[in-house]
Amino acid sequence: MLIAAAVLDDVLRGVLQGVPPGSVYAIIAVGFVLAYKTSGVFNLAFGAQAFVSAALFFHARTAWGWPSWLAFVVSVVVVAPAIGVALERLVFRHLPTDAALAKLVITIGLSVALPSLFELIVGFEPVAGRTPEGLLPGGAEVFYDVAGIYSFSRNELTSMVIAVVAVAGLGALFRFSPLGLQMRATVESPRLTELAGVRSDGVAAFAWALSSLFAGLAGVLIAPRFNTLAAPDFFNLVVVAVTAAALGRLVDLPRALVGGVSLGITISLVQTFLPRVAEHAAWLTPIQENVTSAIPFLALFALVLGSRTLRSGRDHVDPLSGVSPPPPPPAAMSRSPLLTRATLIAGVVFFAVVGLVVFTSADAQWMFLVTQTVILSIVFLSVTVITGFAGQISLCQGAFAAIGGFTVFQLADRFDVNVMAAVFVGAAIAAAVAGLLAVPLVRLGRVWVAIATLAFAAFFDAVVVKLPFVGGGATSLLQGTRVPRPAIGPVDLGDDRHLLAVALVVLGITALAVRRLRDGTTGRMLAAVRASELAGQSIGISATRSGVTAFAISGFVAGLGGGLLSIQQQNVNYATNFSPYAALFWVVVVVSLGVRTVEGASHAAAGFALTDPLLFSGVLLAWMLRSPDSVPDVFPLSPKWRFVMFGLGTIAFAKHPEGLVENGKRTAHRRVEQLLARRRSAPGGAPPSGSNTALARPHPPSAAAEASP
Repeated sequence: MLIAAAVLDDVLRGVLQGVPPGSVYAIIAVGFVLAYKTSGVFNLAFGAQAFVSAALFFHARTAWGWPSWLAFVVSVVVVAPAIGVALERLVFRHLPTDAALAKLVITIGLSVALPSLFELIVGFEPVAGRTPEGLLPGGAEVFYDVAGIYSFSRNELTSMVIAVVAVAGLGALFRFSPLGLQMRATVESPRLTELAGVRSDGVAAFAWALSSLFAGLAGVLIAPRFNTLAAPDFFNLVVVAVTAAALGRLVDLPRALVGGVSLGITISLVQTFLPRVAEHAAWLTPIQENVTSAIPFLALFALVLGSRTLRSGRDHVDPLSGVSPPPPPPAAMSRSPLLTRATLIAGVVFFAVVGLVVFTSADAQWMFLVTQTVILSIVFLSVTVITGFAGQISLCQGAFAAIGGFTVFQLADRFDVNVMAAVFVGAAIAAAVAGLLAVPLVRLGRVWVAIATLAFAAFFDAVVVKLPFVGGGATSLLQGTRVPRPAIGPVDLGDDRHLLAVALVVLGITALAVRRLRDGTTGRMLAAVRASELAGQSIGISATRSGVTAFAISGFVAGLGGGLLSIQQQNVNYATNFSPYAALFWVVVVVSLGVRTVEGASHAAAGFALTDPLLFSGVLLAWMLRSPDSVPDVFPLSPKWRFVMFGLGTIAFAKHPEGLVENGKRTAHRRVEQLLARRRSAPGGAPPSGSNTALARPHPPSAAAEASP
């Protein structure tokens, strides 16, 4: 009886302890539901908006000495809605309502760009080990006891009260006010709403301001629960928000409130009882500290796969949207034979010169950067396959690449397997994991595929990496996941030049295979399903088989690059190379520059690896000016500008889905063709070789024309 009473007390204490964080989760979920319900946007930048308000509130109080009320008004009431209005007016207002993929890509880019842009403007730097203060003074020190079971802090009570008031207010807005009805109508079709005499632009701007207000409020309330204000921690709030919102089917505010509170209580109960279970289950010991943080990811993944409503949900389509034109063909297919030959010759000359310089004159640092660029080109080709060819957004490519890296580490460390053989074994395992993951996902809408893969990546980061047979367990904490670079016959991988040569060979073979995939039967099936799944099924194409194939090939390519990257760095370096937030930037860079071509992946890899050392450090400018002393004092620029540049570059995806590089190539080709045409039409201009001279030769006048006056 005493044991039962003790267990009951623990359960009650766990429930009470979980209500305060659950209230904050509820506020996050309500804001997320509000954004989706009123704009049709899966706002993956919600966590970034929350971080901006939380960091501004903290910085204003500590660095600028503002009082709490003024910092709250500026960071939550002024700045947060202003960001929402700016995003709506500058970005999302100009997107068609059925552009679900473009909206998703842009929010991913904003989630990377907004935190870095804020830190650069304000001069904010994360302070490790310094817990932010709450809204009220003494929020973490003043407690109120509840029946002698659990004591609520002032911060926790504030969160609970605000959550209830916020949901009640929003519920009244949607149910009793004309504005709530107008916001819901604007989501369905702005055109129909305009026909009813409603200014849909103004309604959408208000909805974004209100949603962003909730994001800022949630950021300020959740900040005291972190030891450090860092953007990646706030990005995890997106998963929490989607999980709680999914419990409310994305449109039900009261259910989102219940979902957030339930999530907080569940996490608290697991934290209470899991350590006791781990005492009798040794396999739980390495992961028990991380299971609680992984609960939202597990719950989201289970909801996406188990809920019939979410599983059958498709991307939103405006009933009055026109038929979208097909994407433009690659620039290489639209240029003249003369320009194609000239481009090929210029490319060969460029790479021959660069290769000669690198292999003969590059120091260790530049050899490292060039090799990293080549290997990242292989990794980024996995994004080309899954997003450029299949039209899906996968946010777990970092996990697939990490599988390749960890496999090389495990096989080389424990079984003394040849590292190059281990690379292909790791790629095969990554392909198998990706294929199995794709089986339940391929029937989902594109947005839900992105959300489910994000949940998988977060679970992999929180739990799987900690397992001894994956990340090495305690051994890796002391020694790191070290990967050797031995000699393989005449090829010594310890020599940077030999490793670069091997990486170039692997890149060439992989790029050729990916290009053949695009031009072959599989690539055409993927293109058909990407354009219209229903139309593809009508001609006998299996969307399931095509999706699983694309995921498996993408996983293989990512695992291949991840294994090579670990060999190059002689360590897996998971947190730096493959964490979910780092891998999120992969998608941003590839999509910004060119996601549908092999060349786009190489450009993205070069931009990712060389932007900081080549451009932002001022090295390239110093070389152009022929004098390092002539470089302006503004250099070197902060590496954060790279996140801002590529993150905001995703905005161009809606207008140029082929990428900025491909669009630039098409523009350059058109200008060159126009220049050549003017030269041919000039007096004395000779037609280029290979051109159809019969078309350029004037037709002789007809007899009727000669006889006419």
